[in-house]
Amino acid sequence: MLGSENKADTEQKNGAKVVQSKAQETLKSLGLQDDEDIWLMTQGSRMVKVRSTRWQKSRHLRLLDDGLTVWCESSKTSSRAKARQSFSVADVECVREGCQSEVLRRLGVSLPEGQCFTVVFKGARKSLDLCCSTEEEAQSWIHGIRTLQDRLNNMTQKEKLDNWIRGYLRRADQNQDGKMSYDEVQHLLQMINIDLNEQYARSLFKKCDHSADGRLDHAETEEFCRELLRRPELDQVFLHYSSNGCVLSTTNLREFLRDQGEDASLIHAQSLILTYELNEWAQKNQFMTPNGFTLYMLSCENDVFNRNHSQVYQDMTQPLAHYFISSSHNTYLTKDQVTSASSTEPYIRALNQGCRCVELDCWDGDSGEPVIYHGHTLTSKVTFQEVIETIAEYAFKASPYPLVLSLENHCTVEQQTVMAKHLCTILGDKLLSKPLNDKLLSSLPSPEDLKWRILIKGKKEGVQPEKADSSSSSSSSSEDEATAGCRGKEKKDTAKAMMPKISLELSDLVVYCRSVPFRGFGQAAKKPPNEIASFSESEALRHVKEAGKWFIRYNSRNLSRIYPSGQRLQSSNYNPQEMWNAGCQMVALNFQTPGEQMDLNQGRFLPNGRCGYILKPTFLRDPNSDFNLENTCAGPGHCPTMLTIRVISAQQLPKIDTDKEHSIVDPMVWVEIHGVPIDNAREKTHYIDNNGFNPQWNCTLNFQLQVPELALVRFLVEDHDYATRNDFLGQLTLPFPSMRTGTVLNLCENAWLKRV
Repeated sequence: MLGSENKADTEQKNGAKVVQSKAQETLKSLGLQDDEDIWLMTQGSRMVKVRSTRWQKSRHLRLLDDGLTVWCESSKTSSRAKARQSFSVADVECVREGCQSEVLRRLGVSLPEGQCFTVVFKGARKSLDLCCSTEEEAQSWIHGIRTLQDRLNNMTQKEKLDNWIRGYLRRADQNQDGKMSYDEVQHLLQMINIDLNEQYARSLFKKCDHSADGRLDHAETEEFCRELLRRPELDQVFLHYSSNGCVLSTTNLREFLRDQGEDASLIHAQSLILTYELNEWAQKNQFMTPNGFTLYMLSCENDVFNRNHSQVYQDMTQPLAHYFISSSHNTYLTKDQVTSASSTEPYIRALNQGCRCVELDCWDGDSGEPVIYHGHTLTSKVTFQEVIETIAEYAFKASPYPLVLSLENHCTVEQQTVMAKHLCTILGDKLLSKPLNDKLLSSLPSPEDLKWRILIKGKKEGVQPEKADSSSSSSSSSEDEATAGCRGKEKKDTAKAMMPKISLELSDLVVYCRSVPFRGFGQAAKKPPNEIASFSESEALRHVKEAGKWFIRYNSRNLSRIYPSGQRLQSSNYNPQEMWNAGCQMVALNFQTPGEQMDLNQGRFLPNGRCGYILKPTFLRDPNSDFNLENTCAGPGHCPTMLTIRVISAQQLPKIDTDKEHSIVDPMVWVEIHGVPIDNAREKTHYIDNNGFNPQWNCTLNFQLQVPELALVRFLVEDHDYATRNDFLGQLTLPFPSMRTGTVLNLCENAWLKRV
């Protein structure tokens, strides 16, 4: 009995040594072998996972040997729970130190501040609140996760590829002996989403089995994977330019670059060889091998997205009304409009995405402290103070340009005064509380003028809401939603919500974004440019269709904010392109709801350094514009352009149904144009049977654009299904003016398009 226990202990120790060795190997490949924080994470820590006052459980967390995945102990056994038992550093939005989340704040002094931290995830996944046994341990995890995030963001294409290969090899090596049998290789092929011909798979296995022992060691398995990663379509291009069919000389490479319209200087060609060529002999003699050429072609240097647009490149000195402004609706909500949680974390996610207008629905709270939630619903509440503190911390992490706080004010005068106090004390010098100068306002200041400043959008004292006529809009999105969504309320409550009194202290903070009712385009033209009207999506569409030219002219001088219908209880979104076509600046969407509409929004604000401001085309900035949305022929913005796209291939597409081991995707690609009505179109490739690893379409699609300056191009990858709706695999949306044209497109990892 004693002998069997000693044997078990020995096996456990040996297993731990193997895991430790693999972790060391991974950290060395990441250049983090000497990082003490990361090393502690690989050893693991016991922490308290916190969900509420009553739910606090001890959990073991450890950085897995891939160096990028954190495993968290769980008592649940469902497949969904197992999927949530670990998280990738790539899925982390940020790490918040101390008791900053709603859960940890509520617990107050019962938890030591310095031992707590919160992992905030991208998307809808709930945050992870943790309490370590010591402050030093908490700091190690906080710094460690941030270090891994930085390392991941700065990985080269080769490092990403190597990490991808190592990750799958570890998972496929079922007996963890460091070698791969043919059966394990078959398992690997299923995991990486490829249904390989049996004869070809065996011949490739034998080719790489240099030791001829029926098993592939680490180097042989990597060779097997790299053979799978060969891109025949790129080999053809390589052979076309290579003088001897083996390597590209600097002369050959320069010829290729010249044909692609790239920098064809000798210095640039030499720098590409130094960066992407892995073979030391070739690099030393200034040659590029097929492997080096493939790495170069799949690198960020060949993104279809114009790299010059990844920085702020537009004129930022024009009036605010001349820009599309990334805007969020009901920013505080995590999901639907009726029962979901209100939180500070959606503000973090929105601001980190470059959002420059966030919404705060403010109501009277207990103990004199105003709260934010979706009024007259079952959504939870978060204090106004917590939200402002979060905004103060994250306002300018992604963009230095002005942030607008859209206040939907339902508070009493007393609590409005509390709101004003919090805004002033927490935001300090960031808050713009008076005009930039004493000059008569003829146009709004520019984003450059307002850099690092926070503006308040709200009602101003002395401006009383009046009953709107048939061509008018309400002055507040929440008022409209209250009317539409709360028909069962008492009339006196509705009247109270529609006629709020304004605190003088809060009113004084409204400078350049003064919310007013819309009285029609004739009346608006006589008003100062700092007046802003809000329109529901249906009102805005009516103006677009019935008075498009006047709406465009109005938007050349004044800001307008568009918000979703109050009937969208599940936080769905409308099509923002229809509003951008009319020059509307603040087209507010539910950032918490992924889908086509948010894809378009992210694509619209992808250029200009993702700063949240995009300069509108000239014909949408002209106060006398005659741009006609319905008939663009020969008018402003009309520039007929033929867009030809050849979708060649993809690589490493995600596997949707991971629970079904033998499930392989059948990928197809849609290419969509979103712009003025006449330009809207979509075309598709055929689908490829059972190959998500390296499918090839070689399909050419043509689109005729009339107003290319407004067009968004969206590439959508789906898993074809005969019986049910196709599954989403990935997408990329970008403005047509930000595409690097004149080349063929290649769809590759994560559904990002590259040029070939």
